[in-house]
Amino acid sequence: MSPREPAYLLLEDGSRFDGFEAGARGPATGEVVFNTAMTGYQESLTDPSYRGQIITYTYPMVGNYGVAEAFMESDAPHARAVVMREVAPAGTTTQQGDWESWLEERGVPAITGVDTRSLVRHIRDKGAMRGGVFPGEMSEDEARERIFAEPKMSGQDLAREVTPPAPVVFDEGDGPRVVAIDTGIKRSIVENLRARGVRLELHPCDTPAAELLARDPDFFFLANGPGDPAALDYVVENVRQLIGKKPVFGICLGHQLMCRAVGLATYKLPFGHRGANHPVKDLATGKIDITSQNHGFAVQTPDGSGKIVGDEPLRWQTDFGTAELSHVNLYDHTVEGLVLRDVPGATVQYHPEAGPGPHDALYLFDRFLALAESGGAS
Repeated sequence: MSPREPAYLLLEDGSRFDGFEAGARGPATGEVVFNTAMTGYQESLTDPSYRGQIITYTYPMVGNYGVAEAFMESDAPHARAVVMREVAPAGTTTQQGDWESWLEERGVPAITGVDTRSLVRHIRDKGAMRGGVFPGEMSEDEARERIFAEPKMSGQDLAREVTPPAPVVFDEGDGPRVVAIDTGIKRSIVENLRARGVRLELHPCDTPAAELLARDPDFFFLANGPGDPAALDYVVENVRQLIGKKPVFGICLGHQLMCRAVGLATYKLPFGHRGANHPVKDLATGKIDITSQNHGFAVQTPDGSGKIVGDEPLRWQTDFGTAELSHVNLYDHTVEGLVLRDVPGATVQYHPEAGPGPHDALYLFDRFLALAESGGAS
């Protein structure tokens, strides 16, 4: 194997991390974030929620079990580049191909040999920021120009980049008919719904509420997706017109949009929640699930603190009756769930489909279906 060419990661604050080229050749710019999961590198890279970002993997060797079509969360990678401590050598994998060749074939720049512990500590201290992966021969001046030409994540509507151009319909099944606003839905969410007999329709994120209501589904589903929820006022207004007409349930970005629709704000987290080990407490039952998460924004509380303190659900009055913040992240006490008490609706911030991650929260798909059938929250 020929020696690797030098490469480097540069952050907008001037911090530089050196390594070697892997995968496709750079440059690539985006928001630099980190994921703490030990597995699921292919799933995260193909998750539309990572649109516009560069993923740093904290696990020390990436690619050690290869790649496979079954691990795809969409048809193509969405993250701009990946950063690794060590890339698994070709020929040691057990799936349908090796990770580095897969990156190269799909045009995803990567860098290996990086001190990812130092990089992650820097992001934790300073926050997620713009950066880029660059060939070693590119000057820092040129690299810096490319970084500052990259829009900041705050204010970006990336849902329009990942939403389908036309409705996608899955007619098979004998269960309820569900209409989803597709802001970047993951394949594993689709598979979990279809496995429960759901007849699913995925609609572009800018579909007017009147068109969605005309489909007369059993309930509406708000999907995950990338970017800033505060940039999606047009989706929020449509969601407001759906609430109370039929049950509405949401996951991740869908949770944030639902919360905005009932009057709450959202804000950018310092470095986000991206990993498969986040403990979340259901305040109604006291049950704690270990959850998979991928988001850089969070829901503001009614008092503006952004934190849930204590073990009681936070309740307040909305245009749709009583709302309740129902789940809390035990790492930083941020909001992880919403329940509407007077009309049927509920959300969670995390990923119950576990793609990848623990299966603690898979029951939520069944809970959503049961709530839709009963016509109210419980």
